[in-house]
Amino acid sequence: MREKHSSFLELRKFVAPEFVFGAGARHLAGRYAANFGARKVLLVTDATLHQRAPWVEDVQESLDRSNIPYILFEQVSPNPRSAEVMKGAELFAQEHCNAIVALGGGSVMDCAKGIGIVSANGGHILDFEGVDRIPRAMPPLLCIPTTSGAASEVSQFVIILHEQRKTKIAIVSKAVVPDAGLIDPEIAVTMDLYLTACSGMDALTHAIEAYVSNASSPVTDLHALEAVRLIWQALPEVIKQPDDVGWRAQMLMGSLQAGLAFSNAILGAAHAMAHSLGGFLDLAHGECNAILIGPVVEYNYPACPEKFQNIGRIMGIDLEKLPTDAAARELRRMIEEFRRRVGILKTLRDLGVDKLIIEQLIEPALQDACMATNPRAMSPKDVKDVYEQAL
Repeated sequence: MREKHSSFLELRKFVAPEFVFGAGARHLAGRYAANFGARKVLLVTDATLHQRAPWVEDVQESLDRSNIPYILFEQVSPNPRSAEVMKGAELFAQEHCNAIVALGGGSVMDCAKGIGIVSANGGHILDFEGVDRIPRAMPPLLCIPTTSGAASEVSQFVIILHEQRKTKIAIVSKAVVPDAGLIDPEIAVTMDLYLTACSGMDALTHAIEAYVSNASSPVTDLHALEAVRLIWQALPEVIKQPDDVGWRAQMLMGSLQAGLAFSNAILGAAHAMAHSLGGFLDLAHGECNAILIGPVVEYNYPACPEKFQNIGRIMGIDLEKLPTDAAARELRRMIEEFRRRVGILKTLRDLGVDKLIIEQLIEPALQDACMATNPRAMSPKDVKDVYEQAL
């Protein structure tokens, strides 16, 4: 009996912030900032979003209605640099801000978290790399996601590009969980199709890796499997009908569920390898994950076949009667067919990767925090082999 219920006996924690999900949630920004005691807000976003969509103005108007002054910070790259975090923290101090509102994708939200870390703790953002290394709580942080993938609005992760090392560092701490998220499906309709596909595959990778993580729990499993179900159904429909707010809402819910799972169960080799790859060549994170998740699933399958069989059932395939090797290949085939169906056709070679570059990616991938929770240990040769399979 003890063995039957062993998963309920293991110590596990689960952290999640308050969030509001639904059309028009962005208009609550001022009210939430006021509830947090904001006297002046640093509004972190990106210039491209500001130019092509009205969402920044909507948030500004919401802050105006609550009589909360703000200063705009838009110097955020798709892979946020440590220098950008430090510029944002300098502006936060100069303008005497005491709260942060982030409107954007994962890069914007991660940059905002980095600004909060430095504003509260001093030092340089790169000093906080690793797990639970943030002694002081950040200023209040409100996140409003514009993409359906990163789920930084609910996560314990911050990913920042280390310019000198040419890799992405991971900062993991419950201190970086936002105070609240406003998750608005209306915002997502302005995403272009390729970004939609890449961010959707990022969310799917979150769900899969969280479910098979060696730090998963019955609670994270519920969120992870629901995320797989929602994303597997919705992402192709969003690509076909990008203006359909209903499908966009389902993708956002899938991203949210995946975020609640991976924030607590952490991730695995696909993310560790994507961080190394994306940092070295300054590539889009979701695109890297989309290309790597198939071969990583095939590698990891023998470590927890029952869990991968559950994922397979959601995807519409029965893997139980197949030998392990054949089942692993079939699940990889399904995932890679899915990512091509949503328009991600590139290989790592198409992104400029060759065998010489792979040699430089191996050690940073092995040192990444996400590798610690991969369900199957990886040697340098294993990492090299998986990269090469994705060429």
